[in-house]
Amino acid sequence: MELNNVKPACESGHAEPVTTVDVLIAGAGPTGLALGIDLARRGVRALIVERQSTLSPGARGTGLQPRTQEVYDDLGVLPAVQAAGGRYPRLALWEDGRIVRTQEMVESVEPTPGSPYSNALMIPQWRNLQLLHARLSELGGGVRFGTELTRFEQDADGVTARLGLADGGSHTVRARYLVAADGGRSTVRKGLGIGMSGPQLAPGAGVLADLRVDGLDRDHWHRWMLPNGRFVMLLPLAGTDHFQGFAVATTDEPDTSPDGVRALIARWTHLAPEQLGEVLWASVYRPRAGLADRYRRGRILLAGDAAHIHSPAGGQGLNTSVQDAYNLGWKLGQVLRHGAPDALLDTYESERRPIAAGILQTSTRLHRSGSLVRGRDLHQLGIGYPDSPLSTELRTAVADGARTAGDRAPDAPCHTADGRPTRLFDAYRGPHFTLLALGDTDLDEAALPVGQDRLRTVRVDGPDPDLTDKDGHIRDAYGDGPGVFLIRPDGYVAAAAPAEGATAHVTAALAPYLAEAAAAG
Repeated sequence: MELNNVKPACESGHAEPVTTVDVLIAGAGPTGLALGIDLARRGVRALIVERQSTLSPGARGTGLQPRTQEVYDDLGVLPAVQAAGGRYPRLALWEDGRIVRTQEMVESVEPTPGSPYSNALMIPQWRNLQLLHARLSELGGGVRFGTELTRFEQDADGVTARLGLADGGSHTVRARYLVAADGGRSTVRKGLGIGMSGPQLAPGAGVLADLRVDGLDRDHWHRWMLPNGRFVMLLPLAGTDHFQGFAVATTDEPDTSPDGVRALIARWTHLAPEQLGEVLWASVYRPRAGLADRYRRGRILLAGDAAHIHSPAGGQGLNTSVQDAYNLGWKLGQVLRHGAPDALLDTYESERRPIAAGILQTSTRLHRSGSLVRGRDLHQLGIGYPDSPLSTELRTAVADGARTAGDRAPDAPCHTADGRPTRLFDAYRGPHFTLLALGDTDLDEAALPVGQDRLRTVRVDGPDPDLTDKDGHIRDAYGDGPGVFLIRPDGYVAAAAPAEGATAHVTAALAPYLAEAAAAG
């Protein structure tokens, strides 16, 4: 969103107009763009500022886990990402100039009715960013490039931020909330004095680069082992004609010039320097890991790498970051658009920080082991919030393994009442809550405190159904019923309640998200 598209307002104490927005987002990486998309579709005025003049180049993190693909489905960007991406190829291990063994590095998993996206999707991060940015533009949002957050202060009502512009000028923005999505060296986190701690990773440096390679097939992820136990890898990037290369450096300050990159890869592989063509991008990689001590201070919140830094082993960092944005976006929307209590935002940290801590342990273990094999345990489909204050389980005698409050809400193929095929993800898609009523319940929609624009009721089987479950996929995912499931906008079960007294149960479960709760507080 350009500054001149955001309403300016003169405020006392400022000699210049002050741009006023609901949310100021520092950083236009995957986190900031995903959050911008979610806020834009909720009608929240957000301004994303990015100190660089363009979106970040480089393939960087290439893997989108199945749970992140579900997020992209809801945000409306998945078809474009699927068209631009592809599956990871088998790993080829090279010795003495020939392939001596191949193996499946990324476990292949068949889709199920509840998990239609079952495998990691490879897409260069630069292309991922382009598609997120295009979706943001479709929704009327945008990014102010060449604009750096240089100073900020907050009070009880909001945040006043000073922006440095590419032309040397400056601008002031007044926002209700500031979200720091400005990376692992976050200026905002440091300015708040929030510490970050984590496991120590062995020091060293490597070179990560995007380049063209001649004489190497694109059917494998190529790997050469080094005498010290480390490796060089070349990954053919889906949707492009180039490779992502990684090589351990021989010095702590490696040469990332095109000639330096080509020389480093040629040193450790059978490839001749002349087979290594144009180097499109290169950067020094240093292993780091850490978790911010807290995710919120007043009206300022940390997200993505500003809150947690992971080893790339396991492909978890970008995915965790996008899901931070997905968790935070709907909560900001409830507070800013629908009057929910500010305390709702406290659940962002209580839900997401433990998830990041667990993923940090996993990625650190994989990093230290040197194993690059990635299984379904990295798909993030098992993430849930059963201990969240927002998760309300009201049924008794729930069977072992049954879907309960706090769990991810799975997909299920089904049919509309007139027989057309559909699926639950079609019903869930959008910024609303969904009330899934299974079988014959005493639910009275007219008595609920939220209208259909914010709470979409979907009746399955029973009297006057919206959907029919003739193949039993909904029953397999959510149980036999009857009963009701309140599904959060981010696709998790907020509440599960019996059929009897459903209206009262759902009304109580909605209380944390309503203006009435704020007024009562």
